[in-house]
Amino acid sequence: MKLFAAFFVLAATFAVSAQTARPAITGISHLCLYSSDVAATDLFYLHSLGSVKIPDSSNPKAARFILGPSQFVQILPLPAEHTISRLACVGYATSDATALRAYLSEHKYAPLGELHKDFDGSLWFETDDPEGNHIQFLQSAQTPSIPPGAHLLSEHIIHAGYLVHSQAAEDRFYKDLLGFRPYWHGGMKETVTDWISLQTPDGHDWIEYMMVGPGSSNPDGKIDKDELGVLNHFSLGVSNMEATVTTLLRNKAMSPRHDGPQMGLDGKWQANLYDPDGTRVEFMEFQPVLTPCCSPFTAESPSR
Repeated sequence: MKLFAAFFVLAATFAVSAQTARPAITGISHLCLYSSDVAATDLFYLHSLGSVKIPDSSNPKAARFILGPSQFVQILPLPAEHTISRLACVGYATSDATALRAYLSEHKYAPLGELHKDFDGSLWFETDDPEGNHIQFLQSAQTPSIPPGAHLLSEHIIHAGYLVHSQAAEDRFYKDLLGFRPYWHGGMKETVTDWISLQTPDGHDWIEYMMVGPGSSNPDGKIDKDELGVLNHFSLGVSNMEATVTTLLRNKAMSPRHDGPQMGLDGKWQANLYDPDGTRVEFMEFQPVLTPCCSPFTAESPSR
């Protein structure tokens, strides 16, 4: 009887652990952005960022701009009926898309898109976070080759940020369900919280909640297209900001709208370019050089 009871407990424990296992989420894999002028957008990503353009394996109307061995930006034509946001999705890399989708399904998270297989063998699915931000999880089948003559200014998308109203709602998804880890938070003033950063569970890339509404510097309901392009952004890591900006100036590759370099409140050098539709591309040094405002870093920063 005791042996049977022990076996039952062991079996039950195994069943629970099998049900709740989450495959690795290792970082940001890609972003999807809408473009109202594909030719101008091509020029920005090719000339200003030095990225490599390849056909998109999941959408014949789209193009991919490779920003490193495992990361890319997907550019999509702007739909006629679309609203002011140009951010179509943020993609996260996973070791097992099938298992991750099953994990979310077992935890009753909905809606979940179907599992897709691209021509290159990659597996992916999509869903929305609690605020309606569209996200994808991608299990890549192969690593794009970077041509020898390519001159990428950065080979690492270190974070992506998007507008958030409710930290609590987002935390229940990213932290509690998926295991994202606190990294840093801060604001334009010590009394407000404008940015909340959470690292991916199994890597150093991070998501940045760009807070709006009570408790932040951004009043809710007054976000126009230009402001939304600042909030919905992505960041490219660099080792030396002076060298990066010098290269941009030498190549006459600065976007017409740009700002910086400047010291961020997180103690890292940063500079901003804007694509033709106003999406902010933030260059940021990997490591802080000053003590950050508001809170310490609670996880290791990416090093390259």
